[in-house]
Amino acid sequence: MMDGFKAFLFDLNGTMIDDMDYHVRSWHRILNSLGAGITKEQAKAECYGKNHELIERIFPGRFSTAEKDRMSVEKEKQYQSEYKPSLALLPGLMDLLVIAKQKNIKMAIGSAAIMFNIDFVLDGLNIRDYFDVIVSADDVLKSKPDPETYLKCASLLGIHPKDCLVFEDVPKGVESAHKAGMKAMVLTTMHEDQEFNHLDNVLGFHDDYTTMPFKQ
Repeated sequence: MMDGFKAFLFDLNGTMIDDMDYHVRSWHRILNSLGAGITKEQAKAECYGKNHELIERIFPGRFSTAEKDRMSVEKEKQYQSEYKPSLALLPGLMDLLVIAKQKNIKMAIGSAAIMFNIDFVLDGLNIRDYFDVIVSADDVLKSKPDPETYLKCASLLGIHPKDCLVFEDVPKGVESAHKAGMKAMVLTTMHEDQEFNHLDNVLGFHDDYTTMPFKQ
């Protein structure tokens, strides 16, 4: 099912690493310290897109760009400090990266994370050399579910969108792939199968990469 694609495009958080609960906890703590009064489940529902967009959804018009920058960095420092002892790729992903590289399948990361977080993962796990292209929050005008992130990955790789397979963990990300004309594999680290029922570009659901149908 995965053979025949010319490029693999990976979301980062929750897709390559199982870290989304750490992000949710950090945002929940920070947002409530500012008076949001939201539950952890509500914070989880807001964990998509750029940090600035998340802050604006909770506190429309309240904070300046500079204040959002400062809050974003504070949040990412909290997240990295708490998650670093557990930093690891999802089971089976390292094998997939190695095999894909041997097969000359191009690979990219398309994430709403800032480079501060992407560098934390790539350098912390020493996997930077596997990726031909990285598209971060700073590289797009519109974040997921807009297709810009994945279309930019495809364009920079020089691969037609229909020949790209996206790996995602959230419905908004799979929607982004759908709008880009791409199929997707879903990692069920944060969401359950039925939450993707409205999307017809999903090829499969997996807890990790050990069960993915990819031939060596």
